Amino acid sequence: MHGSGNDFVLIDNRALRLPREAMPQWARRICRTAFGVGADGLILLDTAPAGSPADYVWDFHNADGSRAAMCGNGSRCAARLAHALGMAGPTHVLGTDAGPIRARVNPGAGTVRVQLTPPHGLALGADLDVDGQRHSVHFVDTGVPHAVVFPEGLAGLDVRTLGRALRTHPHFAPAGANVNFARVDAPDAMTLRTYERGVENETYACGTGAAATVLVANALGLVGTEVRVTTSGGEVLQIGLENGTVFLEGPAVVTYQGQMFLDSLGLTLP
Repeated sequence: MHGSGNDFVLIDNRALRLPREAMPQWARRICRTAFGVGADGLILLDTAPAGSPADYVWDFHNADGSRAAMCGNGSRCAARLAHALGMAGPTHVLGTDAGPIRARVNPGAGTVRVQLTPPHGLALGADLDVDGQRHSVHFVDTGVPHAVVFPEGLAGLDVRTLGRALRTHPHFAPAGANVNFARVDAPDAMTLRTYERGVENETYACGTGAAATVLVANALGLVGTEVRVTTSGGEVLQIGLENGTVFLEGPAVVTYQGQMFLDSLGLTLP
């Protein structure tokens, strides 16, 4: 599946029962391009534990095997698939490491709206040095940590090089941060390019990054509370801010369903 070009392999883990200790290796092997399926991350859907407020839970791993607390585009894909599999109704709650995520699936339009976990840690205007150049960098955590920069010349920017440098900057140690490079096009429109940790490259879209970017831009007085964010993949995410709550809406697309041959990937079932 993909959410605005942010692509994932999703597995129904209810019958497979893959243990958590095996998941990082599965993510690395499956998400590897050319030698695997190729994806930004691996999502396993499972039954929620007794007493949980969630209708179901996920285990989310980036392509490098690292576990992520939250992913906006991934949560939309998970919500649409869970609804299609009969794990939850159109309005439901997904359990993530960052907390419960409320989702509303619109099967007819192929879109999903999710309520992200409450943002925290907003910090504006850190002056950071990268290779002798100063950059004004903002920060907020929208389920995962995000740095936000408003550079000149967004289209021609070397996102991979500058993104990696900021992602590993001592200012964000030890966890690091995703890095969003943004342009304000109008009070209700922005353009965004994101370098994602775990993928360690620019991705076509990042939902929590879009939310973080709008939060920062709103705090700086650059945009309002309803903003269309055009991703580097050319699709549009809708971000809404309501009394401290952040909503993310966009497409969630099933591209194919298939059978993986584990021996070809060097994997076995525990």
